[in-house]
Parts: sequence; C-alpha cells; structure tokens
Amino acid sequence: MRAAYVTEPGAAEAIRVGELPTPVPGPSDVLVRVTAAAVNPVDAHIRAGRYPTPMPLPFVVGRDLTGVVAEAPPASGFRAGDAVWCDSLGHAGRQGACAEYAVVPVERLYRLPPGADPVEAVAALHPAATALLGLHRRVGVARGGTILVGGGAGNVGAAVVQFATQAGLRVLATARPADHGAVRDLGAEAVVDYAAPDLAQRVQALAPAGVDVHWDTSGRVTIAAAADLTATGGTVVVTAGRDPQPATSWWPLYTRDIRVVGFVLSLATVDELASAAAAINRRLAGPGIRVRIARRLPLGEAAEAHRLVEAGVRGRVVIHPV
Repeated sequence: MRAAYVTEPGAAEAIRVGELPTPVPGPSDVLVRVTAAAVNPVDAHIRAGRYPTPMPLPFVVGRDLTGVVAEAPPASGFRAGDAVWCDSLGHAGRQGACAEYAVVPVERLYRLPPGADPVEAVAALHPAATALLGLHRRVGVARGGTILVGGGAGNVGAAVVQFATQAGLRVLATARPADHGAVRDLGAEAVVDYAAPDLAQRVQALAPAGVDVHWDTSGRVTIAAAADLTATGGTVVVTAGRDPQPATSWWPLYTRDIRVVGFVLSLATVDELASAAAAINRRLAGPGIRVRIARRLPLGEAAEAHRLVEAGVRGRVVIHPV
C-alpha cells in the first residue's frame, strides 16, 4: 500500500510517500481502507519529535481518518463495507492514518452516520472531540455559565463555540474583525477583536464578574491575563502554546480559587473518546459540525500538508490517500 511515513523524527521534508506492507490486523483490530485523513498540529509535533510518544519505524503519520471496513473480526460488530471513523491513531505506538489502509483497534473505531460527508467529518473530528471532552469531562460546564473562547474562528475555537452554545452556555469569543460574523453565526453572543488594545476592558464590560471558563485556543494568552478575566472559582483551560510564559505570580490564582486545567486529546481514555464519539455522531447525523476546510491534498503532498499546518493555515487540511 502507499503511505506517508517517516523513518526518524524530523522536519516536514522528512515525510516520505511510498510503498509499505499493508498492515495485518490483530484479533481485536479492524482493517480500514482510508477515504480521507486530516492533519492536526499534534501530528506535526509528533513527527518532529516535539511530543515524545512511541513511534514504531517506519512510522505512518496522522491520527484522524474516515474510511470503509476492509476486514473485521466476527465479534467486532463491524462488517466489510461499513463506513467508519477514528480520531486516535498515530500515538502511543499506534501507526497513523495517512495511508491507503490502516489498522484500528475495535474500541477506537466508530460508525460514520448515513449521509455524513466523510471529508467534512474527518475535518471536524479532532476539534469536535477536543471541545466536547474539554467542556464536559475536564471542566464540567454548567448551563447558564459564561465562557470566553479565545480564537473563536479557529479549528478548535469554532468547535468550542458550537458545543458550548449547545450546552447552554453564554459564549463570548475573540477573533479578527473579518471573522466576527461567522463566529456569531456559530452561536457566540458577542465577539471582540483579539488584537484590540483594550481587549481586557471590552471583555470585562461584557462579563463584569469575570467569565466562568476562559479557553484560549491560540496559545498566545498568558496565564496572568487569563486569570484577570476569569471569575472567582472559575477555570482556565490550556490546550495550546509552546512558548515560555512571562514571569508572573500565582497570587491571583490561589487567592481567587481559579483552576488551570491542561488538556490534550491524545491522552483521553477510550471511554472518554467513546462518549465524545456518540455526541459527534449525533451532530453528524443531524445538523452537522461546521468546519472550515482550507486544502484538500493527495497523499503524495503529505509533506506540504504538514508545512501548511505548521505555518498556521486557517482551516483544516485533508489528505485523500486514493
């Protein structure tokens, strides 16, 4: 089969596209013929060795796929021809999704609802699962609370806006002015220019007592700035940012009982992923999940897909293995 893989961690240029043996599924695995695969920032971190995790070499890159079952064990509940999806390959020793075929553990494989577009679905999976588990498993949102979503037009930010609105939260967001209308259409009550010099004052005018949840998806907001906008007893969610934080004091956090919660989807449990999958499938079977697809590329351009993601392309990048 053709696959996009690396023989050692490195830059995007290290990705090769060529023939590898078709993987052989174990007794609790399903062999999937891949229809589409998405490229996430975490895929680039793993490929580059910035996010250490076991990488059996040669290592097929990618974590999210939609596809069709090629082979399945009798007791799996899946049969050849079933439309399926997975959002947790390419980590902890599991080979990735950017190939013509992928082996997926039964417990990590979910049915794709009838009528769901496999390309739009694969683009939505990672942001949607991050939003759902962050909101409901890591934070525990309460209907009627207020959340500030930093980067509400981004991949994860847009998903957080949609699922926070669905959960009954009052949603405030930041975004560039050109995206304000789109973010309001996703459910945000108010959107503020993230580059406004008086950003803090504008948010405080909208939420004088502070927001119950501050979730910056860009990784550019400091903990100190987030704490200033968070209500006493509130939560700051951290899901992005590799740059060092400036020196600050813990004082506003512990004197106001503010939690800082770090969350990465790669460490979600199988049970957590299954609960997110059920919620995602309800949306895919109903109103859908709004997602921006920036580029659709063939498997042979997997390195370019990684370069685009590392350069901060606006929207999702999807790879078509066939």
